Amino acid sequence: MKRFFTLALAAVLCTAAFAQNQTIYQFTAVRDIPVTPVKDQAATGTCWCFATVSFLEAELLRQGKGEYDLSEMFVVRNNYNDRIFDNYLRRGNGNINPGSIAHMATQAVQKYGIVPESVYTGINYDSPRHNHGELSAYLKGIADVSVNLKRLSPEYDKLIKSLFDIYLGEMPETFRYDGKEYTPKSFAKMLGFDDMSEYIELTSFSHHPFYQQVPLEIPDNWDHALLWNVPLDELMAIIDNALTHGYTVAWDGDLTSGEFQHGRGIAICPDPKEFKEAVKLEQVFPDRVVTQEIRQKDFETFRTVDDHLMHLTGLYTDQNGNNFYKTKNSWGENNDLKGYLFMSKAYLQMRTVSIMVHKDAIPKDIRKKLGL
Repeated sequence: MKRFFTLALAAVLCTAAFAQNQTIYQFTAVRDIPVTPVKDQAATGTCWCFATVSFLEAELLRQGKGEYDLSEMFVVRNNYNDRIFDNYLRRGNGNINPGSIAHMATQAVQKYGIVPESVYTGINYDSPRHNHGELSAYLKGIADVSVNLKRLSPEYDKLIKSLFDIYLGEMPETFRYDGKEYTPKSFAKMLGFDDMSEYIELTSFSHHPFYQQVPLEIPDNWDHALLWNVPLDELMAIIDNALTHGYTVAWDGDLTSGEFQHGRGIAICPDPKEFKEAVKLEQVFPDRVVTQEIRQKDFETFRTVDDHLMHLTGLYTDQNGNNFYKTKNSWGENNDLKGYLFMSKAYLQMRTVSIMVHKDAIPKDIRKKLGL
């Protein structure tokens, strides 16, 4: 989840939310869901946390609890502590890279709590933006030493704590917010995030049985969690049902070069025969027809990998009636859509690796098949 793109900017017309700049695509809102402002993960591989925290902030808005700006780096730090220990127990064969997927954020919030961004910015070094280059390198060095020594010494614990304190800041035990005193766990409980069982992670791959919880074989699923596996058409039905009824979706997928153009605010999945012309965006080409089999082949040949998480916040149609999905990225407001883009239906069908939704966003007939 560490791809970054620097692409030429070009406007995409949206009739409901963005400036009216004439281009080939004209989007009309079916449902546009209120969410919190776009943030910037900057020079970190923490998109998984930015996307999922944005999703949780949208849940608070949906539930009428108001707008909150929650700290991503509080979650990231706790996630790092867990994965370093996991890596040690795996004799150094774990994953201590920055990436994770959505459930690791919700689990960290449930386990450790959460704090507002104003309480823990996660920047305690000379930088206006997040930058984890040195932090990641030092972290790996300390982790490797413990594995080589085959023990976790008291000095090791102090080193890890000091490293995070130096770069991210000391963790608050208590803090005041809106005139009340909280701990991270009591703040999470106040928000309703002390129990994350309502949030369901799903995928769609045919090498596993459908309607069961199955392992998702991607490096960032380092804790080997099980996800609900459903057929592709039902995965899309879940996404559409969620957005139509005011629920947002945390999205994990692939940023296939050429198809995904953040700078131009678009992600499409054209037929391979038309690819070179379609990605120029000089005229509208139809999306390819995506089947479960085609999707599976791209996953098994590593053309589709999980390298980014984003937040689906709206359902739109183009001038030809094709579905597009308004998507909040975490790269700052660095394109003409102020940090958003539109992903086509076929792009989601082909490049989605997993999603997280509130349980109630899943259609009742599918929920019944899953026993939820």
